[in-house]
Amino acid sequence: MTIQDVIQHLEELAPLAYAEEFDNVGLLVGKANTKVTGILITLDTLESIVDEAIENNCNLIVSFHPIIFSGLKKLTGRSYVERVVMKALKNDIAIFAIHTALDNSWNGVNDMICDQLGLINRKILIPQSETIKKLTTYVPNDEAEKLRKSLFEAGAGSIGNYDNCSFNIEGIGTYTGNEDSKPTKGKSHELQEANETLISITYPKHIENELLEALFKAHSYEEIAYEVTTLENKNQHIGMGMIGELPAEQDIQTFLMDVKQKMKASSLRHTAISYDTVKKVAVLGGSGSFAIESAKKAGANVFITADLKYHDFFKAEDSIVLVDIGHYESEQYTKNLLASYLRKKITNFAIVLSTTDTNPVKYL
Repeated sequence: MTIQDVIQHLEELAPLAYAEEFDNVGLLVGKANTKVTGILITLDTLESIVDEAIENNCNLIVSFHPIIFSGLKKLTGRSYVERVVMKALKNDIAIFAIHTALDNSWNGVNDMICDQLGLINRKILIPQSETIKKLTTYVPNDEAEKLRKSLFEAGAGSIGNYDNCSFNIEGIGTYTGNEDSKPTKGKSHELQEANETLISITYPKHIENELLEALFKAHSYEEIAYEVTTLENKNQHIGMGMIGELPAEQDIQTFLMDVKQKMKASSLRHTAISYDTVKKVAVLGGSGSFAIESAKKAGANVFITADLKYHDFFKAEDSIVLVDIGHYESEQYTKNLLASYLRKKITNFAIVLSTTDTNPVKYL
């Protein structure tokens, strides 16, 4: 198995196409065609993590956070980032980061928080836009069913809770081939009229290459006319944060103590308690101040996130309880998710869950 094989498994869980534009995800150090000896799963990549990989004979580190976030202009060992990269290169260890691709995944970071808190009836808090695309093409009527089937098998035709979706219009197509053409129907230099079906079909943007490959393989024409557009629809299964409900309404003080215990938080920072009970809860792992208004609009009684600044707490305005559990604490179960997932996909060599505590924040 190569590193690329592992990456393909990870992209089934969290396609990198859905990572945020500011992020730096994917293979950051190493070559994709390298054979894997073992995989170490971690939240952060530090020098101690590289040492742990060496000790466990792992030449691939799968990290949630990217060690290289902005561009590196030098490798002199003056910063911890440079030292990590240098040590990894020296020991032929590759580093892959998944970060906001997993943040935006339905079975990702926020799903794990919901699992810990026992939330049900989950929905994406901020659905991602520009992730659904549409392919429009033209095919002879007698080939339309075959082409639709090929496109469906490639993963197209799903939108929201519906599959095998397409729109079809029958009409007349015309074309004249030049001296270099080799038309599958008709002859060169002769105007042809063909009974054709216009097929429009939606697809998630991360499968575009596979979809176009299926189109070219299944279509009989020498030259295939097709158009790709981006839809305005928001993807209800991809996006930042989640909102769900407790199975039963709960006293809010009891709930907050449960959050502290279940998320292994040393302390909770929160706004004034504006509710006696809680039923609807929004969560967003990592820095989530940008989602406060979305949580309020969604009707959440409580919003659990991290890295809230002093002035962020004023945004609660007694309409929601904001709870900061800590950045590490909100994402700590991510490495368990990745290790469990890869162990199901890959069974023939070691997948090691890092035991190193990478939380840089300490409490008295």
